[in-house]
Amino acid sequence: MSFRLVSQFKPSGDQPQAIEKLSRGLQDDKQYQTLLGVTGSGKTFTMANIIANTGRPALILSHNKTLAAQLYEEFKEFFPDSAVHYFVSYYDYYQPEAYMPNTDTYIEKDAKINQFIDELRHAATQAALTRKDLIIVASVSAIYGIGAPEAYLDFSFIMRRGERMSLKALSGKLAELQYIRNDIERKPGTWSRKGDSVIIALPSGDRVLRINFFGDEVEEVLEGPLAFDSQLVSQSEIRIFPAKHFMTPEDDIKRAVVAIEKELTERTGELEQNGKELEAERLRRRVRYDLQMLRETGYTLGIENYSRHLAGRAPGEPPTTMIDYMPKGFITFVDESHMTLPQIRGMQAGDRARKTTLVDFGFRLPSALDNRPLTFDEFKKKVGQTIFVSATPSAYEIAHGNIAEQLIRPTGLLDPTVEVRPAGKQIADTEKEIVIRAKKKERSLVIALTKKMAEDIAEYLGERDLKIAWLHSEVKTIERYEILQQLRRGDVDAVVGINLLREGLDLPEVSLICILDADKEGFLRNVTSFIQTMGRASRHPDGHVILYADKMTDSMKTAISETTRRRSYQEAYNKAHGITPTALVKEIRKPLFAGKKKIVKDDVLAMFGKDKRSATELKREVEAEMLEEAARLNFERAAELRDILKNL
Repeated sequence: MSFRLVSQFKPSGDQPQAIEKLSRGLQDDKQYQTLLGVTGSGKTFTMANIIANTGRPALILSHNKTLAAQLYEEFKEFFPDSAVHYFVSYYDYYQPEAYMPNTDTYIEKDAKINQFIDELRHAATQAALTRKDLIIVASVSAIYGIGAPEAYLDFSFIMRRGERMSLKALSGKLAELQYIRNDIERKPGTWSRKGDSVIIALPSGDRVLRINFFGDEVEEVLEGPLAFDSQLVSQSEIRIFPAKHFMTPEDDIKRAVVAIEKELTERTGELEQNGKELEAERLRRRVRYDLQMLRETGYTLGIENYSRHLAGRAPGEPPTTMIDYMPKGFITFVDESHMTLPQIRGMQAGDRARKTTLVDFGFRLPSALDNRPLTFDEFKKKVGQTIFVSATPSAYEIAHGNIAEQLIRPTGLLDPTVEVRPAGKQIADTEKEIVIRAKKKERSLVIALTKKMAEDIAEYLGERDLKIAWLHSEVKTIERYEILQQLRRGDVDAVVGINLLREGLDLPEVSLICILDADKEGFLRNVTSFIQTMGRASRHPDGHVILYADKMTDSMKTAISETTRRRSYQEAYNKAHGITPTALVKEIRKPLFAGKKKIVKDDVLAMFGKDKRSATELKREVEAEMLEEAARLNFERAAELRDILKNL
């Protein structure tokens, strides 16, 4: 096993000492370490070098899908020969099952699954069971239960050229693995038959198998891209994995049914004893229906609520998760750990509170509480050696020690200068500062406290002959991206936002950040928030931050002190090594949905009206672009094309 790192750059600044220190810490079996790296110091490159140095598989956890996608793309470039995969929640929309006693309102689970992300999840788990040169970039979805890796692997089987097997036997095996026969449309997780050949679209979404039979003998096994039969290549053997992650042998289902029936009897008796006849009857009807479905089909809606019985786990035992699929000896990197760790810490408690209500009112058996994410202690036991990565590690990370600082940027750029001004005339003063930067073709960020304030300030500044946009959680993801691209191009002089202007933004044109009402201490005005926000101005040679406040809070003092310390260290390093800070030049990427030619609904109508192409030809063209956009992780555009395809 080896990881070949490909990059035009070499470690520089204090990257070499951070790489050496953290690699040595892993060799010395240190359980926890921290990479304290300032914005723009190349933390991802440092992680890549540690993986290459140690030759160990890695799990990289991120606190949201967008940052995970960025990391995934970067690691794919760093390690083109290795198995780099992406594992995040596959829900485009998710409404969990819930009950609100106050209004007697039951809400059924409702979800919209992103098929492409599901395919990526299958590719990740399959690689984890078959490859050692593995890097998986994941969101906190990694701590939620999926099927056990042992069952997933046991259900898989190997097709070999020359082995004895009938077409009927193969179709039976595929049915066991939850593949669906579909002779019309080739979708992942389906199979079809053409004469003496079986075509299997693998659940990973990118490959297809063609099994040619001669009587009851496998004559040929071919593998290739999903959409191109002409590129199929002959293989001596290949492993076929299940179409679903949750796989349960028939004997286990029988055992689970007995255990569920026993729990149902005990629970309904308990409810009736407490005078809850309605809840008992509600539970009895629901569970009996589910048991009938399990007996007949091996599946039922909400099957995850019976996962403890199906897996044969003891009450309270942690579920199996994607982490259990990782090879032995893997390293865990927790990116933006000051954000990711609190997410992991809070997941289980919130999930339990919702399900406890469902159990109390007869919608679910008590065992449903064991269909849950990992607790923080369970998470720590599963992940092994861990490196926290953050510009602002929290007290938890710092308490574990073993901190490697990475304060020098390859460009020699410094942390921004910081000053405090009175809050009395903060809007007027902000306007003046934005005008000064706009004349120099520089950009600004303005940080407000609330959505309403952000909108009002943006409207006011926009009336003052400035090009202003506002940005907060109610702005759609696509529009956020486009607003930031407008800022970089200069179509917008400044963006007014709240707390979205922190982790993961790369805006080298921004030279000024104005933080309004900085003395209103709280979630948006604490040490971590201040330092992360100030970091947005560290990619410009003249980066400057203005805090508007009428008093100096402890958070302000600490953030200013730490930023000043880092800047002094960087200045001393540059002076000692003769480095002149240089502006970061970063290409402005094409809009998120820029392609060869975007197909929109008007195009579809025009094609029918003017062209003589058939609907089938048109569907192929739309589908090809949809798959292309999905492969680029442009999920929203892919979904738009999918809807157009449905209209056709």
